Amino acid sequence: MDTKELLKKVRKIEIKTRRLSDHIFGGEYHSTFKGRGMTFSEVRQYQFGDDVRNIDWNVTARYNEPFVKVFEEERELTMMLVADVSGSEFFGTDQQFKSEVVTEVAATLAFSALQNNDKIGLILFSDEIELYIPPKKGKSHVLRIIRELLEFKPKSKKTDVSQALKFLSGVMKKKAIVFVLSDFIAEGYRDTMKIAAKRHDITGIRIYDKREEEIPSLGVVQMEDEETGELLLVNTTSKKVRSNYSKYYQDRVNYYKESFTRSGAGVIDVRTDESYVKKLLGYFKRRG
Repeated sequence: MDTKELLKKVRKIEIKTRRLSDHIFGGEYHSTFKGRGMTFSEVRQYQFGDDVRNIDWNVTARYNEPFVKVFEEERELTMMLVADVSGSEFFGTDQQFKSEVVTEVAATLAFSALQNNDKIGLILFSDEIELYIPPKKGKSHVLRIIRELLEFKPKSKKTDVSQALKFLSGVMKKKAIVFVLSDFIAEGYRDTMKIAAKRHDITGIRIYDKREEEIPSLGVVQMEDEETGELLLVNTTSKKVRSNYSKYYQDRVNYYKESFTRSGAGVIDVRTDESYVKKLLGYFKRRG
């Protein structure tokens, strides 16, 4: 992708997702993800109805009349976007590849965080950490994140969610809002998920295509494994083949949902031909 085409794509995604975050997600995001706690703001004279537990006895003694401490919500948060860039993300049969939906969802979340003056960071992963952008504020930083999501070429096509979660725990010492975007056609991350979810507020966003859920009966078909590149001849008329595949796929989906929910994390499912806007809004409203 040349620079001109890339900038055009970034601009298109910015216009679409910024409008969503400005009009829809800003307020929902703010009410869903509260600040870290209360921070001291000032001391003022006691007013009827103030909580007596907030009286500042030192200042009260000095002025011989009651003064209270005023606290305000400490708003600044850090959002980490953890996005799967493995081979299986470059699959799509209707309108968009899964990777394109990942980019749009991530951009919408990033602009929502930007509106709230929060920091945003990015981890791109396959079965290794492909890229890490430390959290920062600002529009130019968000546009850089979108650029990377659009044009990054991963070294590996495989997936290891556990590696991404371990890396997250290593680089983020303070609590962060974390969105993990993947199709989650993987296993072996339940234990690392438990550890990461103790420190961070994590939500898994599973992005999938409806054609992945089952194999249609089309005769003998050559298929390529997106992650290994292996070519296989598959007899799709065989009920056993189709049912084994459906079971394999459903097992991965169940593993994802159980691993996240049992750790206290949130889950959102977004199909490539559905509106991710409704899914995100519904999730924010349920949590808010």
